[in-house]
This record gives sequence, C-alpha cells and structure tokens, in this order.
Amino acid sequence: MANLTPKDIVSELNKYIIGQNKAKRAVAVALRNRWRRRQVPDDLRDEIAPKNIIMMGPTGVGKTEIARRLSRLAQSPFLKVEASKFTEVGYVGRDVESMVRDLTEIAVNMVKAEESDKVHEKAQKNAEERILDLLLPSRRDDVSPPVTVADGHQEDLQISPSTREKLRQLLKAGKLDDREVELETSFRTMPVIEVLSASGMEEMEFNLKEMFGNLFPQKTKKQRLKIPQALEILAQEESQRLIDMDRVTRLAKERVEESGIIFLDEIDKITGRESYSGPDVSREGVQRDLLPIVEGTTVTTKYGMVKTDHILFIAAGAFHASKPSDLIPELQGRFPIRVELDSLGKEEFIRILQEPRNALVKQYRALMETEGLILVFDGEAVEEIAKIAEIVNERTENIGARRLYTIMERLLDEISFDAPEMEGKEVVISRDYVKKKLQDVITDEDLSRYIL
Repeated sequence: MANLTPKDIVSELNKYIIGQNKAKRAVAVALRNRWRRRQVPDDLRDEIAPKNIIMMGPTGVGKTEIARRLSRLAQSPFLKVEASKFTEVGYVGRDVESMVRDLTEIAVNMVKAEESDKVHEKAQKNAEERILDLLLPSRRDDVSPPVTVADGHQEDLQISPSTREKLRQLLKAGKLDDREVELETSFRTMPVIEVLSASGMEEMEFNLKEMFGNLFPQKTKKQRLKIPQALEILAQEESQRLIDMDRVTRLAKERVEESGIIFLDEIDKITGRESYSGPDVSREGVQRDLLPIVEGTTVTTKYGMVKTDHILFIAAGAFHASKPSDLIPELQGRFPIRVELDSLGKEEFIRILQEPRNALVKQYRALMETEGLILVFDGEAVEEIAKIAEIVNERTENIGARRLYTIMERLLDEISFDAPEMEGKEVVISRDYVKKKLQDVITDEDLSRYIL
C-alpha cells in the first residue's frame, strides 16, 4: 500500500476500466488518505475521518467495477450491498448493521486463507505422516503385506527402519495413488434450526448453532478413499489445527476497522423524503439507521465488537429522479466527495471491447481456443458492434457497457453452439458478418427490446 501513489492507483484501474478519470482520481485519493492517516501521530489519527464518496451515473458505466478493483488493489475486505435491501428498525428485514457483520465474515475468510497458505507446507507434511501411519502395518506383524504400485507390480516392504522412507518415496512419486486407505473423519450432528429473523436478530441463528454445537458431541465415520483424496482431507484437517483462530479473528477485525470498504449501491432509491406518516417502511428511516454506521459506531458480531469509524463507504446511484441533496443533511455531510460518471458512447465501447485486460473480445477468443477454434475480430467489426450497442442503448434502456454482453452473445450464438465441430478452423468476424447477424434485430425496434 505504501508503494501505491494516487497516479499508480489510477494506472492500475486503467488496466480494467475505460474512462471515468474523475471517479478514478477520487477513489485513488481516498485510498491514499488511508495510508497517510496511519502515518500521523496517534493523538491525531483517530480524529481523521474517511473521505466517503458518492458516485453518480447510469448503470453499466463502471461504478461497481471501480470500487471492486480498488479493494483488490488494496487487498481490503470488500462488500457490495444494495441500500434498497435494508429496512428501518422495527420492521422485518435486513438491518443496516448486517453489512458490518458480513464484511467481518469476509475479512475472517480472507485472513484464514492467508494463514492457511503460510502453514500449507507443514500441513502437507503432517498429512503425509498420517497417511504413512495408515499404510504401515502394526508393530506386532513380522512382515508387511506387499504394496501394489502404479505400474501394477508389487513391492515387498519388510519391517525395518527404512520401511517408512521407502513408502514415503513411493507416495511422493505418485505410485500409491490407486491404493485406498480407511480414513476416520469427524462430523457434528446438528438439529435443524430456523429463525424468522426480525431487525437486529440476524445473529441469533449463528449463536444458537454455536451453542448447540458445543452440546452435541462429534461423531466419526469411516470411509475408504484413494490416497490423493485422503491426503487432501488430512491436509485440510491439519491446516485447521495449525491456524490460530484467535489471531485470525484479531487480524480480521483490525483489517475491517482500518481498511474495510463497503460499496452502497442504489443509494438513490432511499433518498425520497416522505412528508406523510404511516405503517410503511420510511426511506428516511433507513437513512437515519444508516447514519450511525457511516458516522462511526460499534457493531456486535460473532467475532466481537467492530468499530466502523474508519470503514470507507462508497455510495452509488443513477440519481435520475433524485439528487444527493435529497439525502438527510447529516448523511450528506458524511459523503463529502461527489463524482459524476460519464455515459458511454461508441468510442468508449470500442475501447472497452479491446483494451482492458479482461476485454470481451479477449474473453471470447480464449473461450473458443478451448475448442481449438481461432476467433478473429477485425477492426471494422468491433466498430460496428460498438455502434449497434450505442443505438440500442438510445432506443431502449441505457444499460451502458452491459449492452455489449447481450450483443456479443447474440452475435456469436451459432459459433458457440457449433464450436466443438470446428476444431482447427479460423473464423473471422467482419463488419458484414455483424450486420448479417444483427441488422434484422436492430431494424425491428420491438424485437430489439426483447433480444438485445
């Protein structure tokens, strides 16, 4: 993180996202400010609040992708939620605190995976030793049974100090892969627990399961598995034993509190201000419940208390029928950075199809290569696809770059279906081919609404 300057962050985002430079600059500065905050003296560090962002723009212009790529760049716990899914306190549905619990769960899994990688080698060695224990005969036997190896012949392994090493060599060479061992695995039987959760009660199911889990003893069952499968199961068991879960939980909570990112999509759906009162869920009520989370509060999770003071919130919405100033004033103040994303046109679509590392043209080429089919897009074809995407977005609903997915699928449906029978061939996608496949659909506006 210390090596990533705002320019570096924008440069990395450019590899996957075309245009939207204002939004990239805003998130790059917000991310760099997190590193800067950690460098200031302790007495001032807690006073520096995160610079939360509101991104405004139609769907399919890159709002979610910018936030997702940013989190991968910073290796931060990242959660995308729809603001419209939440309900105010007192109503059945998801409460706003659940987003922090979900983010904590993601962070725990992230740290657990990292710790698992660290102990992977030792876990593999321990699993190997346990397999050897299963393969070796008991000490009271005078002679071990012959071991059948991969090429079909049998090796007699007499009981001696070198027996274990001989077996180890055969195991590493893969000559025992067809051999089966009897493995005893443990599992816990649990009663079926179903909780109709009201607001603030979402943790009840997990807590009840943990409580009952301690009351019900573990059971074991024996199963015969081939050695590679047994090694995998034993390696997972050993990895679980070697990981210090207290350390995992501590590091995960620190990561959430210091570098967590929550992407609040569809925030414009909760911006309406109702002047009436009634039994229905109030949009303003959801905003008021959201306010303490964004301001900074402490949320109870099954891993302990988590502070939200320095979680970075990136909100996004189309804001067709509303504007950020329709949010309650307190919440507006917690999103000081406002960025408007540009609509996408033909020129942007041409670049999106070809330039990013995960460009659609590259994806379809790679997919067809798995069938031995070489797919070639010429420049004019790409230009025609971009032109059609722009026309359809103008005539129907503007869904931005997502329109390219529907058009590409329609364009290549026959090739995708027949690809297994076209091994070794080269297919060139030309402007004429694009027009032939799509012109009828484009001409018939009613048909294009259903198909594209």
